[in-house]
Amino acid sequence: MRTTTIRAVNRLTARWAREAADAEGGTVVTAAGLWPLLALLADGADGPARTELAEALGIPAEAAAEAARELLAGLAGVRGLETATGLWARRDLPLEEPWAAGLPPGTRGELTGSPDTDRAVLDGWAAERTGGLIDRMPVPVSADTLLVLASALALRLTWLQPFTERPKEITEGPWAGQVVRGLGRWTSLLDRVRVADTTAGPLTLLEVVGDGGVDVHLVLGESAARPGEVLAAGIAAVTGYGDGIGAAAPVAGSALPEGTPGPGLDIRTEQSYTPEPRLAVQTVAFSVEAEHDLLPQARLFGLESATDLRFGHFPGISGKPLAVGAAAQSALARFHAEGFEAAAVTAVAMAPGGAPPPRPRYRTRRIGLVVDRPFGFLAVHRTSKLVLAAGWVTDPLPGSW
Repeated sequence: MRTTTIRAVNRLTARWAREAADAEGGTVVTAAGLWPLLALLADGADGPARTELAEALGIPAEAAAEAARELLAGLAGVRGLETATGLWARRDLPLEEPWAAGLPPGTRGELTGSPDTDRAVLDGWAAERTGGLIDRMPVPVSADTLLVLASALALRLTWLQPFTERPKEITEGPWAGQVVRGLGRWTSLLDRVRVADTTAGPLTLLEVVGDGGVDVHLVLGESAARPGEVLAAGIAAVTGYGDGIGAAAPVAGSALPEGTPGPGLDIRTEQSYTPEPRLAVQTVAFSVEAEHDLLPQARLFGLESATDLRFGHFPGISGKPLAVGAAAQSALARFHAEGFEAAAVTAVAMAPGGAPPPRPRYRTRRIGLVVDRPFGFLAVHRTSKLVLAAGWVTDPLPGSW
């Protein structure tokens, strides 16, 4: 995957995450599933729609289709990640051969014009391609739907070091009084935690390593910081693609001063039975689902002109006038003791227009991290730094004694 493409996708992720996380409730977005669809649309667009899509993508429209194919091919090589694309068109919709020939490999189907029949086919594809994590296509289908272009991503990973799960009562902050599914573990690798000084304030970043090529980073800001700013700055700090967000290089745990150098942190030197340093983490299990209608924020995604049904905007796709009638994403993320799951289906529909221990012998460095209030998370491909999913947690999973 090209660095320019990764940077462009992460830039869209940061912009989208900033808007989505500031809305009420938890959320998850997957720009890695949307960006290729926008790129394929840009390849067949003309006029203002082509210009706006190119601006949203961050690359020229003439390079968009190739970049989409390369991105999807790169995603297909990520361990633990399943990807798919699909195109369904009405029989009476002639597709331009250059555009159709440039589509990435994937499902090709026909829309019958019967909403119930077509809905069953599209929902079945979504469920099959995500292993049942997403069970329906996010866009409506009507007798006027001429074309549906969709992508599906499903990520499953197992922690190299699992957490221990036990009920935990939160005693302060927004979750005070709740009994949650608490997760805890410790490691001698202090640099799994870092602190970044950003325009959103100091952020504490915890890297949770998966068994494949993807890791999950938990992002904790100050309690008064805006969720969207925390998440966008966290993307910059983790990936190095700041785009003016202003994130400085994070400071690794082994180099942090004692005290409370970042949100949720407590660093001290203490008596120990072993010479190894210790990073002790306490966090919560969560499950977040989100339905995103992209058209209320059409400008963010380069779809403002493309949704004007009075005109045709995609002569490179078909000689028949086409406009974007619907665009949406269904996404979810689950973080638990053993691992992490995330999935998204994104679609664009085109319409016309034990015993007491001995006395401790050592003095060692101990870092304690407690994540017990709303926070962000990022699923990031380890080598490329492509953000596969980004989200905000407002409600932990409940626990019971």
